[in-house]
Amino acid sequence: MFSKAPFAFYGPRLFRFVLVRGFSLLLAVVGGVYLTILVANMGGYVDQIRRAEVREQVAERLEQDPSFAALPPELRRRRFEEAVTLEERRYGLHRPFLVRSLVHLFHVLRLDLGHAYVLTSDSGSRRVAAILQERLPPTLLLFGAAHLLLFVLSLVLALFLTRHYGTFWDRLWTFLAPLSAPPGWFYGLLLIALFAAWLHWFPFGGMVQVPPPSAWPRYALDVAYHAVLPVTALVLSNLFAGVYHWRTYFLLFSQEDFVEMARAKGLPPAMLERRYLVRPALPPLVTHFALVMLRAWMGAPVFETVFNWPGLGRVYVEALGALDVPVMVGVTVIFAYLLAGTVFLLDVLYAWLDPRVQVE
Repeated sequence: MFSKAPFAFYGPRLFRFVLVRGFSLLLAVVGGVYLTILVANMGGYVDQIRRAEVREQVAERLEQDPSFAALPPELRRRRFEEAVTLEERRYGLHRPFLVRSLVHLFHVLRLDLGHAYVLTSDSGSRRVAAILQERLPPTLLLFGAAHLLLFVLSLVLALFLTRHYGTFWDRLWTFLAPLSAPPGWFYGLLLIALFAAWLHWFPFGGMVQVPPPSAWPRYALDVAYHAVLPVTALVLSNLFAGVYHWRTYFLLFSQEDFVEMARAKGLPPAMLERRYLVRPALPPLVTHFALVMLRAWMGAPVFETVFNWPGLGRVYVEALGALDVPVMVGVTVIFAYLLAGTVFLLDVLYAWLDPRVQVE
């Protein structure tokens, strides 16, 4: 039923489909990033704030210079304006906002993100790339581990409920499905209150203890220990409804004629589920799982702030509080690439898994 056309015939069409979808998603990323640049800069208002801050910083620095105080008023004013102009050029504030926004868009899309206004990396660097390089791996580790565990648990539990349709466990899970309505940070607050504040089994947040262990095995164990509560919160916020949906897909496919014929042939249950239930149900399962990942990426700022997890979401909240536009735009670009990459992967997998999808 789900056989593919020969690659010589199907491959070129799939390749063209991938190119078109990739180009359309790239246009969406470009538009979204440019809107972010405009909104983050408030149409140029933040530049006025930055100019005022530059003048204040230059004035404070020159006031501490004894040679500056000895100069005549006219020379002091000229030197002050020269120093301000130099700082504004360093930040690129001397060019019109529209020109700077387009140039900034070009550099940002190439991940040439410049320097942060306020925030610094753990090593003390103000390069936005250095800040994001430190914060991206924790985010990928947390959400990657949580969604891998979520995928395995959803698949196993959905198949279990399919085998036991109509039993107590099936009715119980149907009753529990609405528990996936609250977001992950809500479960995070409950888990912190229960297991950190009351039972003292796990830490309140963070990624490692302070100071972190020096040996890498202990460091890895400490990271896993700190990740228990956030991973559990992410899994709980999606598991109940996810298993219910997946179990529904499996039940629908289990009533197809080709499944009944395979069952009549006496195929083992494991082979029957693998070949005749899981495989045809993969397209809707992949779609559902990708949508869950998209929702998780969008909720990362609040979720990582709740658990004090040093990832992209938390640094985005810090950049918002500090009006650090380069960091805000840099984090937005990374999340835009993650979202577009997830959608792109979903389209490609769907076209490859389901032969009914036309890729003309």
